[in-house]
Amino acid sequence: MNKIKVHTAEKELYYQGEVIVKYSIEYPEIIETPYLEGKEIFNKYNRKQAIELKKFAEGEFYNQAKETYKYNKENGYPTMIYEIINQCNITYNYKNLLSLYFDEYTYAGGAHGSTIRKSQTWDLQLGMQIPLQAFFSKNEYYLIDILKQVNIQIKNQIEQGNNIFFPNYCELVLDTFRMENYYLTPKGIVVFFQQYDIAPYSSGIQTFLIV
Repeated sequence: MNKIKVHTAEKELYYQGEVIVKYSIEYPEIIETPYLEGKEIFNKYNRKQAIELKKFAEGEFYNQAKETYKYNKENGYPTMIYEIINQCNITYNYKNLLSLYFDEYTYAGGAHGSTIRKSQTWDLQLGMQIPLQAFFSKNEYYLIDILKQVNIQIKNQIEQGNNIFFPNYCELVLDTFRMENYYLTPKGIVVFFQQYDIAPYSSGIQTFLIV
């Protein structure tokens, strides 16, 4: 197993003496591994992602929050704090394979914030991210099989009353499935759909274990 440390960059940003932006950005760093080249590439990639999100929070996002703050003050509305929370979750870490995802929550006013999930699966020996199709080299119809499994699981959840999906979920599964939206777990491959892709906001990010 590779030794990994998850760092957190967090800050409160002020305007006219009040906090208008808060951010908390997690990013992973491989501390120990036999795969030294993969370690360097992985760490550099994830540091860059964290720096870019930090720049966004302190730049464009802060400017948006400032304009909202001024508008609310001028019109007697309550002030609000814009927020970014980026959480890192390691889902698989064995030998040369490392898989993880980030849930990036953003609040910029309104009734609620939104969360976007982004995933990475690495072969540290090769020093590169692995596409989903690499795990189905002996099955040229793997995509059809994945979509069938997803639709069967959705049907079962609806019948059991465990979740709420849009009525045309079969069409939406086909339209919104993204090859990059997957990660590894000890039980198998998990594919996921973003908020609103196939279900209402209240149902959250939908995940499906493919075995």
